[in-house]
Amino acid sequence: MSVKGYLMQLQPFSVNDGDGIRTTIFLPGCPLHCKWCANPEGAQQTPLVGFYHRLCIGCGACVKACPKGIGIDLNQEREKCISCGACVKACPKGARKQLVAYADADQIIAEAEKHRIFYQSSGGGITFSGGEATSQLELLDYLSKHLYDRGYSLAIETCGFFDFDAVLPVLKRMDLIFMDLKHMDSEVHQHFTGVPNEKILENIKRLGETGAEIVIRIPVIEGVNATEDNIRKSAMFVKEHLPKAKMELLPYHKFGFGKYEALGLPLPSEEFETPSKERMKKFYEILSDVGVEKIEYR
Repeated sequence: MSVKGYLMQLQPFSVNDGDGIRTTIFLPGCPLHCKWCANPEGAQQTPLVGFYHRLCIGCGACVKACPKGIGIDLNQEREKCISCGACVKACPKGARKQLVAYADADQIIAEAEKHRIFYQSSGGGITFSGGEATSQLELLDYLSKHLYDRGYSLAIETCGFFDFDAVLPVLKRMDLIFMDLKHMDSEVHQHFTGVPNEKILENIKRLGETGAEIVIRIPVIEGVNATEDNIRKSAMFVKEHLPKAKMELLPYHKFGFGKYEALGLPLPSEEFETPSKERMKKFYEILSDVGVEKIEYR
């Protein structure tokens, strides 16, 4: 019997979260609240509709379709919205988009299987991401088990803040695990993400139990963690506890800002900036100095 849960999107032809061509399954619900988050729609497990003002032509089709009588500017009356999706179907320009929907696991699997030929020809597969995929453990377990049984190569991208023993059966189905390491200082980590880092660090130490290839990712953000000291401490931690793991440094970007506008949310602080290419080169040199292998999926 299938299970149901919340889905942000299925992104086919993804090449940034593992080898080959992949479909990335984004599942909402995250225990962290990173102040720079690129996917604000993934914070909670609830249906959610976004309003893209720049695409709106003011035709009023959404108003006619809405069972709650919400006007054209959804963000002015968002408290009334039940995210039923009626306006999404009615909008001729895609100005209303279903950012999170309630979904059936078997339908998710069927959609992912449409691109099987591309996975086979490119050495790709399926990647679970978020939000935070482990926050919907029943759904993740069902999806990963059935896709694993079908022979797909599986990967997961996670913030690392979860009950390791509970998630371990899922992790053992993965060929590749990406885990974030946002800051080595627990107080700083809590300031920027809402949670301390001790559980994440302990989970990183245990990743060797999974048998998967491990990539520790650092989202490198000026104003947060883009210091030589933090990068070096992070690399030394990985080298000590996961000597075979690789590390990837991801420069901060603003690609998610449109989602903040679509949800009527304030943008992340202007203090967060993208490191220069010279800074990123220096950080990668630090990884080499420590003896950690680097990798880039871009």
